[in-house]
Formats: sequence, C-alpha cells, structure tokens
Amino acid sequence: MYMKTNSYTCIIKVLLLFLMSMLFSCKNEQPAQGPSYTNKEEQQKIIDETLRNASSYSLYSPAYQKELDKGLAKDATIAYLWQQKSMPLYKQGKYELGKPFLDKAVQYNRERYLDYRAFMKCIFAKEYREAIIDFNKCIDAYGNSYVMDHTYKCYIGISYIMLNEFETAEAIFKEDIRIIENEKGDDWVHPLELFYYGISLYEQKKHEDALLIFDRAIKKYPTFSDVQFYKSLSFAALGKHEKARELMNQAISNARLGNTINEDNVIYERYPYQVRLKTFELYENH
Repeated sequence: MYMKTNSYTCIIKVLLLFLMSMLFSCKNEQPAQGPSYTNKEEQQKIIDETLRNASSYSLYSPAYQKELDKGLAKDATIAYLWQQKSMPLYKQGKYELGKPFLDKAVQYNRERYLDYRAFMKCIFAKEYREAIIDFNKCIDAYGNSYVMDHTYKCYIGISYIMLNEFETAEAIFKEDIRIIENEKGDDWVHPLELFYYGISLYEQKKHEDALLIFDRAIKKYPTFSDVQFYKSLSFAALGKHEKARELMNQAISNARLGNTINEDNVIYERYPYQVRLKTFELYENH
C-alpha cells in the first residue's frame, strides 16, 4: 500500500514539474515590448501620441526612432509603427537595418503591408527574387491589385528584367497590359509599364517590336526622356542612325528639363533602367 501511494506521489510531482517548466518556457518566449490592445481606438490613441511626439525630431534621427519605440512599448502589435520605423531607414539606403521592422509590420498586418514590403524589395532594396515571391503571395491572396500606382504583375515584370529573364518579363507585361485594356481601357495603361515592356523587348534585340511599344509610352508621356533614349538605341541598332541622332538630342533636352521617370519615390531611388543625366551627355553630339 505504501509503495503504491509513493508511486502516485512521484508521478504527480513529475507532472507538476513538467507543467511548471512549460509555463516558464512560454513566459520567456513573450516579446519584450508591452501588451497588445484589441481595442482599435486605444491603438489609434497610441499612434497619434507617438507621431505627435516623434514629429519634434528629424525623420532620420535616433530620437525619432526612440519615440516610435515608446509607442511600441505600449503595444508591440501596431503594424503602422513598425512600418514607420522601417521607412526612414529605407529612404537612407539602410535596407538591412529597416528590413526587420518592415517584416514586423507584415507580421501584424499582412493585408496592408505585404505588397508594400514587396514594393520596397523591388524598387529600394533590389531583392528581386524575394520581391517576386511576395508579389505572388499578394496575387494569391488578393488578386493582381495595385501598390504605388502599378499592378503587382508590373513589379514582377520589372523584377524579371533585373534578373535578365527578359522573355519571362515580356510575357508578364504583355498579359498584364492586355487585361488592363480589356477591363479598364487604354487610359489605365501606365507609360512606365509600357517603358519596361519595351525594355524587355529591347534587351532581346526585338527592336522593331520595342519601337512600337516605346511609341505607345511616348504618346502618353511625350517628353519621357528615358523612353526616347532607348528608342534612339533601337533605331541605331536597326541602322537608322539619323533618326537615332535626332531622337537622342530630344532625349537629352528633355532629361535636362527633368522629364524622366516621375514616380514619387524617384527622389530616393533611381528606378531600373532610369538613365542618369551624365549618361545622356555621353551621347551628346555623337
């Protein structure tokens, strides 16, 4: 009788020790930041207060980051504050430092920030394969929607261009533009997407086809110097040197007037295949 009772007691003690160790382990895995509020009004109050305090400092200062940290200490699940921590770092070209914060934003609000992260990988950090993965996740979850004025497919096409997979890029742009035309009309086809569609053809030496697409882009944006530059190179490749020279001179003039890619983020990052003014000047009088 004594032996049986002692066995039960031992078993109970072992179970209690196991449960205590599990609870201790779970406790240690909790984030260092503060509690999570399910009340959206409470979260908005934290955001408003945090941004009000942070606005006293330069966007790129450590003090700005510290104010955001104070907000996250109150609620570590506010995706917007994580995104705000990442954004100044990306604008400074400090992609490796900004990436963990942007990943946190996606973790806490995937629907809002997954496509934004994909955009940042494509245009800022130049992580093209990762951008393609993220954009494909967006398409699977939400369809071929828009971020920063362009479709997910458009950015996927740009990414494939930057990976030298020009034929794949061509097929993506061709299909994306066809769908946009059918569903919304030609006015919705952006000259930037036509520019990159033309580049995908230009890089395959399909110069006649590239000229047709470049013409469509120029029709929408007549002083688009980057399109004129590559169109001039296609003319030259086809032996049409007089046309090439005339168009290059127009491109140089428009570039000097600032008529280049006019996306909002171009003040922070040079877009793929965007032509530097110094490059234009190398072609002057040639």
